[in-house]
Amino acid sequence: MFRKVLIANRGEIAVRIIHTLRELGVRAVSVYSEADAHSPHVYYADEAHLIGPPPPLASYLNIDAILTFAKKSGVDAIHPGYGFLSENANFAKRCAEAGITFIGPGVHAIEAMGSKVRSREIMTFAGVPVVPGTEGTKNDFKGLAKAAEKMGFPVLIKASAGGGGKGMRVVREAKEFDRAVNAASEEAAKAFGDGTVYLEKYLERPRHIEIQIFADSRGNTVHLFERECSIQRRHQKIVEESPSPAITEKLRAEMSDAAIAAAKAVNYLGAGTVEFLLDETGKFYFLEMNTRLQVEHPVTEMITELDLVRLQIEVALGNALPAEALNAKKHGHAIECRVYAEDPANGFLPASGTVTRLRTPTGPGVRVDSAIREGSEVSVHYDPMLAKLIAYGRDRAEAILRMRRALSQFVVLGLTTNIPHLQAVIETKAFADGNLTTKFLDEHLPDWKPEAVELPAEAIIAASLVDLMKSTSRASSTGETVQTSLWSEIQSFRLLG
Repeated sequence: MFRKVLIANRGEIAVRIIHTLRELGVRAVSVYSEADAHSPHVYYADEAHLIGPPPPLASYLNIDAILTFAKKSGVDAIHPGYGFLSENANFAKRCAEAGITFIGPGVHAIEAMGSKVRSREIMTFAGVPVVPGTEGTKNDFKGLAKAAEKMGFPVLIKASAGGGGKGMRVVREAKEFDRAVNAASEEAAKAFGDGTVYLEKYLERPRHIEIQIFADSRGNTVHLFERECSIQRRHQKIVEESPSPAITEKLRAEMSDAAIAAAKAVNYLGAGTVEFLLDETGKFYFLEMNTRLQVEHPVTEMITELDLVRLQIEVALGNALPAEALNAKKHGHAIECRVYAEDPANGFLPASGTVTRLRTPTGPGVRVDSAIREGSEVSVHYDPMLAKLIAYGRDRAEAILRMRRALSQFVVLGLTTNIPHLQAVIETKAFADGNLTTKFLDEHLPDWKPEAVELPAEAIIAASLVDLMKSTSRASSTGETVQTSLWSEIQSFRLLG
């Protein structure tokens, strides 16, 4: 077993990894930026090192700084979490050169799947169905325009590197193409340092289905069932569940076989996710492969009773997957809602500020993966996700009931969150019926606004009194600053006087 592991990440995923390391008796080392000095992942770790100023390029993306602290701390391995350097082949290579185990796949697999164009070629060769599309280009936008005309609109322009909806544009008419392709390429260059884009035929109302796969160095590659990730905003997921309400046993077997073939095609090692689009006729197409742990991994953990972080560590040590993973069974149903600091009524714009009150839900079948507490500062520098709320039930109906209860108990004050919007999603008939597509929000909640809340006078009076009783500062007769409160301002009085 590793003696000490550095977590090259922040937020809830860093805390999540620390939990498993603690169970295994492994010392956890955190790194943090100046903006995260008081974050939970700093306090939970056995060691924590300031890595740089808030901008990611100067901190969580700073390979040299991370490896410097890794060597200084004497760690055996580095877990990259998700995002940041988790799919950076150069980082994995630098770890190996430093004699530090990278808890993830090999450099070859990261490179092969990191390019969406190259991954499409590999999948085609492996017999995995792919969405009709083109090769990538940085400059030949006229050639892409001709290909789009031949393919037929609508088409999807996509960045070859990266993900998260950046460098992506839907084009429905030829006259929109030039502006869209330039914008997509520029956005991709800023986000990933690579402006290469390519085209795919745009599927109008698909489901987004992904298969969790795991592979060890002993020749075992397995799937751990599927996740439904169709409900998205700006091409980013906000609600995920497992199993998918749309997948039959026959289709599950076909998609899982394709995912395993994809993994074997690049000699995959560790945890990975193969993403597919499922059209309305039941045909599925390879979308991409994420060579890391996914944000939504908890729903898989809930239905399989497996710790995916622990499996990653075991595989990185060279151990075989345990029997419970090789013969995984699914039990019940799990749903995850991502809680963001953002304003759904205003284009899902990110929000920043201080968490002044926090109450997380509890009760049967409820799990919260979080890295915030009262007083936490939500910065503009990082992804605005605050927490992941997971509800588990014996079946989908029970999981929905528990998610409704949990969302109603989740309180985050001090900044705007998407909790009311998530409640609206879960309450729709379409969600209850399992009628999910990537167009879900546009079709069912296109002009959503939060309900206006009329506060009773008693609540306003109580809040005012609390504010008055907080300590305030005033200058004394000597000019010194004195802390005072409402009680010290009250003049002398007599009871019953």
